[in-house]
Amino acid sequence: MQKFDTLTGIAAPMPLINIDTDMIIPKQFLKTIKRSGLGVNLFDEMRYDDDRNEIPTFVLNQDAYRDAQIIVAGDNFGCGSSREHAPWAIADFGITCVIAPSFADIFYNNCFKNGILPIALPQEQIDVLMKDAEKGANARMTVDLETQTVTTSDGESFTFDVDAFKKRCLMEGLDDIGLTMEKVASIDTFEAAATQARPWV
Repeated sequence: MQKFDTLTGIAAPMPLINIDTDMIIPKQFLKTIKRSGLGVNLFDEMRYDDDRNEIPTFVLNQDAYRDAQIIVAGDNFGCGSSREHAPWAIADFGITCVIAPSFADIFYNNCFKNGILPIALPQEQIDVLMKDAEKGANARMTVDLETQTVTTSDGESFTFDVDAFKKRCLMEGLDDIGLTMEKVASIDTFEAAATQARPWV
């Protein structure tokens, strides 16, 4: 998993509440077990019409936001079914930070396991960040995980809370497999001792 420390990038404004996982990645794209390739279908039903043409009014189809790395959204982001494909699609598009007033719990935890930093901030701070994001590609936000701050293009800064363990995992690029591999020497020692003690197993 990619390490996350400091991100300076374009933020896409999505002032919608209750953006659910079916909006993020519709059910017809859940057949794959690969984490790659889903970015093209991120927000599919909002990005494309029935003929697969881009809907120009959707934010990620606008030139200023095609390379967005941050989303600033409304309350209850990631609600709905607990599909891990939702953070997969977000990450594959190139977005590594989502900022909203609140998140659905399962989606929130899945983000950390897939290299995405979800940041919950009070609505009044979200309003400031949303206005900054609406400035387009020339306005770049900075997210610093070490100091736990989000800074607007104008230099206004907000602090956010994050669980210390989840923070370490993101900063060191550790998903569940990576955490297990940190213990590989202990695992090998245990297995060798278990084999010697119970060779019939």
